[in-house]
Amino acid sequence: MSDTLGRIKKLVSNGDYRISEHGYDELAADGWLAREVVAGLTEASMVEDYPDYPKGPCVLVLQENRIGQPVHAVWEIPKGEDKPAVLVTAYQPDPQQWTDDFMRRKS
Repeated sequence: MSDTLGRIKKLVSNGDYRISEHGYDELAADGWLAREVVAGLTEASMVEDYPDYPKGPCVLVLQENRIGQPVHAVWEIPKGEDKPAVLVTAYQPDPQQWTDDFMRRKS
């Protein structure tokens, strides 16, 4: 697990997180509840880590929704801050753009 993901998981487990407006829009578009994506973070697998992202360290993780479908979620910690963890977006990955396990982008 990356340092970024570890920090984000700790913040979320302490209840120190928020969901961006874009995140809520994407969740609503797919009919997902914020709490299910937040709860799924505990079992999430690291896909990509961006510790030096200009807006703050962030990660792309793979998890499952309540019916077992794959979900990609992007979490960040705002630049220059220690908290909160922010759910930036969550979406169902496109099988045409990802390997069968949804862990690597197709070239």
